[in-house]
Amino acid sequence: MKRWMQFASVPLVMAIIACLPGCSSKSTSANSQSEIITITGAGSTFVTPIMTRWIADYRQSHPNVQVNYQSIGSGGGIQQLKKQLIDFGASDAALTDDQLKEMPAPVIQIAESAGPVCITYNLPELTKPLRLTSAALSGIFLGTVKKWTDPAIAKSNPGVKLPNKDIVVAHRSDGSGTTNIFTSYLATVNPDWANKVGKGLSVNWPVGLGGKGSEGVTGLVKQTEGGIGYVELTYATQNHLPVAEVQNKAGQWVAPSAQAATAAIDAFKDELNKDLRSSIVDPARAAQEAYPISGMTYLLIPQDGTDRTKRAALKDFISYVISNGQQVSTQLDYAQLPDSLKQIDQKLLGELTAAGQGL
Repeated sequence: MKRWMQFASVPLVMAIIACLPGCSSKSTSANSQSEIITITGAGSTFVTPIMTRWIADYRQSHPNVQVNYQSIGSGGGIQQLKKQLIDFGASDAALTDDQLKEMPAPVIQIAESAGPVCITYNLPELTKPLRLTSAALSGIFLGTVKKWTDPAIAKSNPGVKLPNKDIVVAHRSDGSGTTNIFTSYLATVNPDWANKVGKGLSVNWPVGLGGKGSEGVTGLVKQTEGGIGYVELTYATQNHLPVAEVQNKAGQWVAPSAQAATAAIDAFKDELNKDLRSSIVDPARAAQEAYPISGMTYLLIPQDGTDRTKRAALKDFISYVISNGQQVSTQLDYAQLPDSLKQIDQKLLGELTAAGQGL
């Protein structure tokens, strides 16, 4: 990552004055105002909508800091971080202890947001939200529930005339934290899925068509009648696609929302306070308002770096994300982090260094 300097033209007389004794501080101030600091991040498509908002809002008060974010999927972000091509990564799957050991240098993981992974579908005949149990949903993605009229679906949708159409599954083709959240849920609620498919950034899907990024999955569902897929709520909303209500462990039908994801976080508060990497899928029965397919998303940051100016700017941007930036989260269907997690994040952020020295 390179810094570049952009100098405004200055009259010659000012240049001479700047060289006079006692004027060095003014010259330094002028240069710092014109310096552009470029920070590059990459990864999660799940967090792209809110990340785009954070970057735009932060730039308004920090015009000399340019944050570029590439929406390439969590797997891609992790690989670019491993190759030391970016300043930070974003992933909906926290790095395991084994993955951390594979990194060329220590990495700090900071929780930045949370949200629901929604089930979107293309059934023009339906006039109210589709309802899906964990058994129906896992059966659809296992390929054992093949028709929309299957009893596993019809039983939860009494009085709804379901179309006698084949179910067309759409899933991610790239390494994806969204996939990790969704497959973690399926592995938790269905032993067959856990044994046959498992969970992770990418899996061997039993059925379906692959789309690159959440954009690709959304596109497949939108153009295919009978299609079903999993994406972030913002992608479904922006493309005017309906989302299903999913039955949680308490037996409640819950639509994906920021508030329902917050309820999932609250249900796992103790676990998260011990380890930010804890999963928040399928909360206990007591969490009646929780959406069961919710997940955390993380910033992955090298603990140390060589460019002190860039590192200080990166630390300040992340500090904004986990503090004032949280206030806009619900506007884009993301859950705000609770104060307890913000405090943990701030403590971790304090571990960032430049050339081994604190910032």
